[in-house]
Parts: sequence; structure tokens; C-alpha cells
Amino acid sequence: MGMERDSNEDDIVKGWAGIMSLPRTIWLERSGKKLMQWPVEEINNLRAKNVSLESKLLEGGSMLEISGISASQADIELAFHLPDLENDLEVLDLDEADEASLIAGYSASVRGVYGPFGLLAVASNDLSEHTAIFFRVIRRENGYAVLMCGDESKSSLRDNIEKASLGTLLDIDPRHEKISLRCLIDHSVIESYGGGGKSVITSRVYPKIAIGEEARLYVFNHGTKGVIMSSLEAWSMRKAHINSNTI
Repeated sequence: MGMERDSNEDDIVKGWAGIMSLPRTIWLERSGKKLMQWPVEEINNLRAKNVSLESKLLEGGSMLEISGISASQADIELAFHLPDLENDLEVLDLDEADEASLIAGYSASVRGVYGPFGLLAVASNDLSEHTAIFFRVIRRENGYAVLMCGDESKSSLRDNIEKASLGTLLDIDPRHEKISLRCLIDHSVIESYGGGGKSVITSRVYPKIAIGEEARLYVFNHGTKGVIMSSLEAWSMRKAHINSNTI
């Protein structure tokens, strides 16, 4: 269970200030140094109508709508591949920038070479409302760094709602690994798992327009270089039913 970041006045109006995440499986990575998280397998039983897309090049500045499923209640798994990383990336000095200040400086509107690319979830048709879950690749001294971010700055047209930018460094090497993302959307809650569970971001959003059937879902690439969406599987999600039987 998590607590909201909104004001006391907002909590009173909404009538509820808590949030329950999906049950997760937690384990230690092979190195024993990192905690991994992933939705429990039973969540897959809620999957309904399915959409599959094969490998597709997303040119810089492009966007692709994922239709055929319910964008307000969905489970999406996709992966990206960078065909030829170049040396003209932004340079990251981890010794001079702490992670919090680093992430705060990157929103989905800041264009880089590779990134931002990812999903626009709970989006309105005109994109005046959307929550961006995205990656950005930056060069570091000994290789590359992958940022995973959740940008809520455009999540709602409503006032007096905190719209945070959340993020972390994803511990993968984009030269040898695909950049994977799984997003579970349940109306106002978006749970995002990067790198097979190496990093998790949970967002709570309050759209004014992108509600129910009015919600849209897009894959996007706002970087200057193209990225390959190597695979995408998306499902509408059924409502969960609580079994009240006791043993």
C-alpha cells in the first residue's frame, strides 16, 4: 500500500488517499546485489483481448497508436533495440550528479539523441493529457546509462494535483541487451517494470478527459535517432473478482 502525495484538501474531495499496488514476486538478482520485482503470475489470468505487433522502426519524432484494446485497463509488454549506438550522445558524469537531480532534469519533452522513447499512457486524443513512461540513453565514461522515467507533468488538465517526474537508472547495457518495459494500467494507476523487473515506477494520475473509452495508448520516439520496437504484446484486462470462500 502506498500513500498519496496530494494535499489534504484534495484527499477530502477524492474521499480516499491510499493506493494498493498489484501483488508482486520479489527475488534477488543472480549477483545477489539487486532486488527484482514482477507482477505475480496470476495477473496474467486477467488478460483478455490481445494485440501483437512485430518489429518496427520508430523514426525520430514518430508516434504509433496501439488500438484494438482498452487503453484504460491494459497490460502491455514491449522491447526496444538500438541498432547502432553512436558516440554523439549526451555525456553523463555520475560523480557530479545525484540520481534525483538527474531525473528531475529530464521530461518527455526534452529531446535527446536516443530518447525519450516509450509509452504515452492514459492519453487523450489530442494529447493534452498523457503520462509518459520512457527511456533515455546517455553515454558515460565506461559505456552507456539508461534512464527510466515516468513523467506525470501532462497527466491531467485538473489543477491542484501534484504531477511528479519519477525515475531511476536502469542497470542494463543497451549494446548487448534489449530495453524492455511492461506497463499495467488500471484507469488512474500505471505500474511500469523496466528491464524485466530491475526497476519499477508506480504512477497515480487523475485525467480529466482521458477516462474510460476516451483513453488512448501510444508508442513514441521523441529522440533524434530511430529506435527499433522489436516486439509488442498488449491485452485488455478484465476486472479482478475476489474469492470470498474460506477454507
